[in-house]
Amino acid sequence: MSFRKVVRQSKFRHVFGQPVKTEQCYDDIRVSRVTWDSTFCAVNPSFVAIIVEASGGGAFLVLPLHKTGRIDKSYPTVCGHTGPVLDIDWCPHNDHVIASGSEDCTVMVWQIPENGLSQPLTEPVVVLEGHSKRVGIVTWHPTARNVLLSAGCDNVVSIWNVGTAEELYRLEGLHPDLIYSVSWSRDGARFCTACKDKSVRVIDPRRGTVVAVSPRATARP
Repeated sequence: MSFRKVVRQSKFRHVFGQPVKTEQCYDDIRVSRVTWDSTFCAVNPSFVAIIVEASGGGAFLVLPLHKTGRIDKSYPTVCGHTGPVLDIDWCPHNDHVIASGSEDCTVMVWQIPENGLSQPLTEPVVVLEGHSKRVGIVTWHPTARNVLLSAGCDNVVSIWNVGTAEELYRLEGLHPDLIYSVSWSRDGARFCTACKDKSVRVIDPRRGTVVAVSPRATARP
């Protein structure tokens, strides 16, 4: 009796990657060292934004995608927060609008000039205040214009009308512990959260109720 060794065929067996050339990278950027679970960057078809170290407050860089290579330390930043910036997110409906959440308990929305920054940007389009502790998550609604979600260390989720600076929904008491991440459904009718209590929740913001909750995981979500 003969046994043949079964080899799983893959069309990627002989595919190899090549490192990007230095001149095609963004170099010498002082990425923020704040202790927070964040990607510290966000990108859209026009710009890449990166949260950076800053003295006396929080700041992030906004670079046109074509501006690669060594970034000068004097390059202008978006620097209106009084505390470190924890999260940033580009508006899906406007490539020149970006939101930021910070340790100063505020959410700010910024309008980026057509060709990028030529000087520091310190005046936001709107400031959203409602959290009692630092704001670690900001994410735009995928289909509705001017609708932004924020989540803070106060375990509160707020949904804002950016055009009027009005808090549309304030969801309290749904999370017993710190919220780690938030993700909208494709149609924006619901969103999902991962919490420090090792549970994942699906929430209907209009009703302010938890539609579904996962059994507690054995590890951090």
